[in-house]
Amino acid sequence: MANELRGPKQNVKDWYKYMRQGAEAVHSVNPNTPFEVSFRRKLVFEIHWYGFWRKGHNWNKICGKETKKLMNESGFLLEKGFPLFLSEFGIDQRGNNVNDNKFLSCFLALAMDLDLDWAIWTLAGSYYVRQKTIEYDESYGILDWYWSSIRNSTILNMLSSIQSPLQGPGLMETQPKKIMFHPATGLCIVRNSLFQLKLSSCNGPERFILSSHGVLSRTEEHVFFCFKVYEEGKSVKLRLFSSESNSSKWKVLSESKMQLSLVTKDGESVCLDVDSGSGNIVTKSCKCLEGNGSCDPTSQWFKLVTNTRSRVKPEPVLQISPYSKTFLQKPLSVL
Repeated sequence: MANELRGPKQNVKDWYKYMRQGAEAVHSVNPNTPFEVSFRRKLVFEIHWYGFWRKGHNWNKICGKETKKLMNESGFLLEKGFPLFLSEFGIDQRGNNVNDNKFLSCFLALAMDLDLDWAIWTLAGSYYVRQKTIEYDESYGILDWYWSSIRNSTILNMLSSIQSPLQGPGLMETQPKKIMFHPATGLCIVRNSLFQLKLSSCNGPERFILSSHGVLSRTEEHVFFCFKVYEEGKSVKLRLFSSESNSSKWKVLSESKMQLSLVTKDGESVCLDVDSGSGNIVTKSCKCLEGNGSCDPTSQWFKLVTNTRSRVKPEPVLQISPYSKTFLQKPLSVL
């Protein structure tokens, strides 16, 4: 039972015919297996998503367009109450594929927002033979060519941000709240000091609100601290909320719908960003609203995501034992 049509004789009619027969055969052995053919109430839809996108285009526009396409083709099923499993996605784990790196940020934003169950292609670091090549190196593999080390720990850490479910059945530990996710790092905005913000793990109790009037604030025990900007390039400050008229007004910008912008008192339009040295939340000129793919907007991508967990402590997707050449495998997806 191949999961995708392959080869010169591929066709939907035969695939559908034999997939049904295969599923029926599996079900006859184990009726608890979640397949939907002649039986009912066991249907799970699955999708694959890769960043095989056209290069040279504006990344805000590409991410917005591809996200909308996925929602129109399959994501709408979640809104209708059907289970949807993203059973395959992957990127070049070497980290030097610009297209894949941008796709990963776009993917993480959607996966976090929808709280998707997922599986990644692939664990394997190499093959005995593939495409007529002996000892073929799998650049999409989480493990390296020797199967003894993680190929890219940065990417693996980013994936850990979507490993633990944020919502789902049995996870209503608190009233729904919004956290602010930064997909380019897999981290979230947290309070660094009394009035300062930075990026850190998403496992804290942070709660943010973007009001209908554009006031962006952090709440704590019914006390609201609004995001205040005084100057471009400087840290965003938390200030005790007093009134709508006295607060900075934010709006969602660009086709990615992930850039948060405001106009400063000097009349300059700026967006939330991250200081690469300190990890503090700052504002900078809004990036890549127009133009081509040479511009990278991902440092300014933030997603307000619903969370019903009181505290989430992500487990590492995979651990390599430092004392042997074996690896200790953690679940690659949360089902």
